[in-house]
Amino acid sequence: MSVRAGVVVFPGSNCEQDCRRSLHSLGADVDMIWHAEKSLPVVDIVVLPGGFAHGDYLRTGAIARFSPVMEAVTEHARAGGLVIGICNGFQILCEAGLLPGALQKNSGLKFLCKWVQLRVDNPATAFTSRAEPGQVLRIPINHFEGNWYCDPATLERMRDNGQVVLRYVDNPNGALDDAAGIVNEAGNVFGLMPHPERACDVLLGSEDGALIFGSVLDRLRTRSSAAAPA
Repeated sequence: MSVRAGVVVFPGSNCEQDCRRSLHSLGADVDMIWHAEKSLPVVDIVVLPGGFAHGDYLRTGAIARFSPVMEAVTEHARAGGLVIGICNGFQILCEAGLLPGALQKNSGLKFLCKWVQLRVDNPATAFTSRAEPGQVLRIPINHFEGNWYCDPATLERMRDNGQVVLRYVDNPNGALDDAAGIVNEAGNVFGLMPHPERACDVLLGSEDGALIFGSVLDRLRTRSSAAAPA
Protein backbone atom coordinates (compact mmCIF):
# COMPACT_ATOMS: atom_id res chain seq x y z
CA MET A 1 0.00 0.00 0.00
CA SER A 2 1.28 3.49 -0.84
CA VAL A 3 2.09 5.74 2.10
CA ARG A 4 2.14 9.52 1.74
CA ALA A 5 4.29 11.65 4.03
CA GLY A 6 4.19 15.41 4.41
CA VAL A 7 7.42 17.21 5.32
CA VAL A 8 6.82 20.71 6.68
CA VAL A 9 9.34 23.38 5.61
CA PHE A 10 9.89 26.43 7.81
CA PRO A 11 12.13 29.40 7.00
CA GLY A 12 15.45 28.09 8.31
CA SER A 13 14.72 24.36 7.97
CA ASN A 14 17.77 22.58 6.59
CA CYS A 15 16.99 18.87 6.81
CA GLU A 16 13.81 18.69 4.74
CA GLN A 17 15.50 17.25 1.66
CA ASP A 18 17.28 14.62 3.74
CA CYS A 19 13.90 13.57 5.18
CA ARG A 20 12.33 13.52 1.73
CA ARG A 21 15.14 11.39 0.29
CA SER A 22 15.12 8.90 3.16
CA LEU A 23 11.36 8.43 3.19
CA HIS A 24 11.27 8.13 -0.60
CA SER A 25 14.04 5.50 -0.53
CA LEU A 26 11.86 3.41 1.79
CA GLY A 27 8.89 3.59 -0.58
CA ALA A 28 6.88 6.58 0.66
CA ASP A 29 5.45 9.33 -1.53
CA VAL A 30 6.48 12.71 -0.11
CA ASP A 31 4.83 16.16 -0.24
CA MET A 32 6.78 19.25 0.84
CA ILE A 33 4.50 21.60 2.82
CA TRP A 34 5.36 25.28 3.28
CA HIS A 35 4.81 26.55 6.83
CA ALA A 36 2.35 29.26 5.70
CA GLU A 37 -0.18 26.70 4.46
CA LYS A 38 -3.33 26.60 6.57
CA SER A 39 -4.21 23.01 5.72
CA LEU A 40 -2.44 19.76 5.00
CA PRO A 41 -2.71 17.72 1.83
CA VAL A 42 -3.92 14.17 2.29
CA VAL A 43 -1.00 12.58 4.13
CA ASP A 44 -0.56 9.63 6.46
CA ILE A 45 2.26 11.13 8.51
CA VAL A 46 3.64 14.62 9.08
CA VAL A 47 7.36 15.22 9.58
CA LEU A 48 8.79 18.37 11.16
CA PRO A 49 12.46 18.37 10.11
CA GLY A 50 15.57 19.77 11.74
CA GLY A 51 17.10 23.18 11.19
CA PHE A 52 16.69 26.62 12.70
CA ALA A 53 13.06 27.57 12.09
CA HIS A 54 12.70 31.37 11.95
CA GLY A 55 16.31 31.60 13.08
CA ASP A 56 15.40 30.05 16.47
CA TYR A 57 14.85 33.54 17.86
CA LEU A 58 13.37 33.84 21.36
CA ARG A 59 13.52 30.07 22.01
CA THR A 60 13.95 27.17 19.65
CA GLY A 61 10.58 26.48 18.06
CA ALA A 62 8.86 29.37 19.84
CA ILE A 63 8.02 31.28 16.64
CA ALA A 64 7.51 28.22 14.42
CA ARG A 65 4.87 27.02 16.85
CA PHE A 66 2.68 29.90 15.55
CA SER A 67 3.18 29.15 11.84
CA PRO A 68 -0.25 28.70 10.17
CA VAL A 69 0.42 25.06 9.31
CA MET A 70 0.80 24.11 12.97
CA GLU A 71 -2.93 24.36 13.58
CA ALA A 72 -3.45 21.75 10.86
CA VAL A 73 -0.63 19.62 12.28
CA THR A 74 -2.28 19.80 15.70
CA GLU A 75 -5.63 18.74 14.25
CA HIS A 76 -3.93 15.86 12.44
CA ALA A 77 -2.32 14.70 15.69
CA ARG A 78 -5.49 15.03 17.75
CA ALA A 79 -7.32 12.93 15.17
CA GLY A 80 -4.78 10.15 15.73
CA GLY A 81 -2.51 10.92 12.77
CA LEU A 82 1.19 10.16 13.11
CA VAL A 83 3.68 13.00 13.58
CA ILE A 84 7.48 12.96 13.87
CA GLY A 85 9.53 15.95 14.98
CA ILE A 86 13.28 15.66 14.47
CA CYS A 87 15.67 17.96 16.38
CA ASN A 88 14.21 21.42 15.69
CA GLY A 89 10.95 19.63 14.90
CA PHE A 90 11.02 18.04 18.36
CA GLN A 91 11.49 21.50 19.88
CA ILE A 92 8.52 22.81 17.89
CA LEU A 93 6.30 19.95 19.04
CA CYS A 94 7.13 20.72 22.68
CA GLU A 95 6.45 24.43 22.18
CA ALA A 96 3.12 23.55 20.53
CA GLY A 97 2.10 21.38 23.47
CA LEU A 98 1.97 18.21 21.37
CA LEU A 99 4.75 16.67 23.46
CA PRO A 100 5.48 17.12 27.18
CA GLY A 101 8.49 18.99 28.51
CA ALA A 102 10.81 21.43 26.81
CA LEU A 103 14.34 21.64 25.39
CA GLN A 104 17.07 23.79 26.91
CA LYS A 105 20.74 24.40 26.12
CA ASN A 106 23.09 21.44 26.30
CA SER A 107 24.95 20.98 29.54
CA GLY A 108 28.40 22.40 28.93
CA LEU A 109 26.85 25.03 26.61
CA LYS A 110 28.45 23.54 23.52
CA PHE A 111 26.99 22.76 20.11
CA LEU A 112 27.19 19.00 19.52
CA CYS A 113 27.63 17.31 16.16
CA LYS A 114 28.61 13.66 16.45
CA TRP A 115 27.43 10.07 16.31
CA VAL A 116 25.70 8.72 19.42
CA GLN A 117 24.31 5.40 20.57
CA LEU A 118 20.64 5.14 21.46
CA ARG A 119 18.94 2.33 23.34
CA VAL A 120 15.40 1.40 22.32
CA ASP A 121 13.55 1.11 25.62
CA ASN A 122 10.06 0.83 24.12
CA PRO A 123 9.85 -1.14 20.87
CA ALA A 124 6.05 -1.28 21.07
CA THR A 125 5.45 2.11 19.43
CA ALA A 126 4.59 2.90 15.82
CA PHE A 127 8.07 4.42 15.51
CA THR A 128 10.17 1.56 16.92
CA SER A 129 8.30 -1.64 16.08
CA ARG A 130 11.17 -3.00 13.95
CA ALA A 131 13.52 -2.87 16.96
CA GLU A 132 14.24 -5.47 19.61
CA PRO A 133 13.96 -4.46 23.29
CA GLY A 134 17.23 -2.86 24.32
CA GLN A 135 18.57 -2.68 20.77
CA VAL A 136 21.25 -0.02 20.35
CA LEU A 137 21.10 2.30 17.34
CA ARG A 138 23.88 4.48 15.93
CA ILE A 139 22.45 7.83 14.79
CA PRO A 140 24.02 11.33 14.69
CA ILE A 141 23.05 14.41 16.69
CA ASN A 142 23.48 18.04 15.63
CA HIS A 143 22.15 20.52 18.18
CA PHE A 144 22.78 23.16 20.83
CA GLU A 145 19.46 22.92 22.68
CA GLY A 146 18.83 19.20 23.04
CA ASN A 147 18.68 18.99 26.82
CA TRP A 148 15.11 17.77 27.38
CA TYR A 149 13.48 18.24 30.76
CA CYS A 150 10.09 18.21 32.50
CA ASP A 151 8.69 18.38 36.02
CA PRO A 152 9.01 15.31 38.31
CA ALA A 153 5.32 14.35 38.17
CA THR A 154 5.33 14.40 34.36
CA LEU A 155 8.48 12.29 34.24
CA GLU A 156 7.02 9.71 36.63
CA ARG A 157 3.89 9.45 34.50
CA MET A 158 5.95 9.13 31.32
CA ARG A 159 8.08 6.37 32.81
CA ASP A 160 4.95 4.49 33.82
CA ASN A 161 3.56 4.83 30.29
CA GLY A 162 6.80 3.94 28.49
CA GLN A 163 6.87 7.35 26.81
CA VAL A 164 10.65 7.69 26.96
CA VAL A 165 11.20 5.54 23.88
CA LEU A 166 14.88 6.17 23.13
CA ARG A 167 17.60 6.82 25.69
CA TYR A 168 21.20 7.84 25.18
CA VAL A 169 23.68 5.14 26.13
CA ASP A 170 26.14 7.91 27.02
CA ASN A 171 24.17 11.11 27.63
CA PRO A 172 25.81 13.90 25.56
CA ASN A 173 23.64 16.89 26.46
CA GLY A 174 22.30 16.45 30.01
CA ALA A 175 18.79 15.42 28.99
CA LEU A 176 16.65 14.31 31.91
CA ASP A 177 16.40 10.52 32.23
CA ASP A 178 18.84 10.22 29.29
CA ALA A 179 15.86 10.93 27.02
CA ALA A 180 16.69 11.06 23.31
CA GLY A 181 13.20 10.40 21.97
CA ILE A 182 9.72 10.55 23.52
CA VAL A 183 6.11 9.98 22.51
CA ASN A 184 2.90 11.60 23.69
CA GLU A 185 0.51 9.66 25.88
CA ALA A 186 -1.52 8.49 22.88
CA GLY A 187 1.64 7.21 21.19
CA ASN A 188 1.08 8.90 17.82
CA VAL A 189 3.42 11.92 18.20
CA PHE A 190 7.16 11.25 18.39
CA GLY A 191 9.98 13.69 18.98
CA LEU A 192 13.70 12.90 18.96
CA MET A 193 16.87 14.95 18.91
CA PRO A 194 19.03 12.54 16.83
CA HIS A 195 18.66 12.64 13.04
CA PRO A 196 17.40 9.30 11.61
CA GLU A 197 17.28 10.81 8.10
CA ARG A 198 21.08 11.08 8.22
CA ALA A 199 21.43 7.38 9.05
CA CYS A 200 19.46 5.61 6.32
CA ASP A 201 22.38 4.65 4.09
CA VAL A 202 25.37 2.50 5.03
CA LEU A 203 27.53 4.77 2.87
CA LEU A 204 26.73 7.61 5.29
CA GLY A 205 27.83 5.55 8.29
CA SER A 206 24.67 3.80 9.48
CA GLU A 207 21.32 2.44 8.32
CA ASP A 208 19.80 2.49 11.82
CA GLY A 209 17.64 5.53 11.05
CA ALA A 210 15.76 3.41 8.52
CA LEU A 211 14.52 1.31 11.43
CA ILE A 212 12.57 4.32 12.70
CA PHE A 213 11.15 5.41 9.36
CA GLY A 214 10.58 1.78 8.35
CA SER A 215 8.62 1.10 11.55
CA VAL A 216 6.30 4.00 10.74
CA LEU A 217 5.74 2.86 7.17
CA ASP A 218 5.06 -0.70 8.38
CA ARG A 219 2.39 0.61 10.75
CA LEU A 220 0.75 2.76 8.11
CA ARG A 221 0.73 -0.01 5.51
CA THR A 222 -0.81 -2.41 8.02
CA ARG A 223 -3.44 0.21 8.88
CA SER A 224 -4.22 0.77 5.20
CA SER A 225 -4.52 -2.96 4.53
CA ALA A 226 -6.87 -3.41 7.47
CA ALA A 227 -9.05 -0.55 6.26
CA ALA A 228 -9.19 -1.78 2.64
CA PRO A 229 -12.48 -3.44 1.58
CA ALA A 230 -12.39 -7.21 1.27
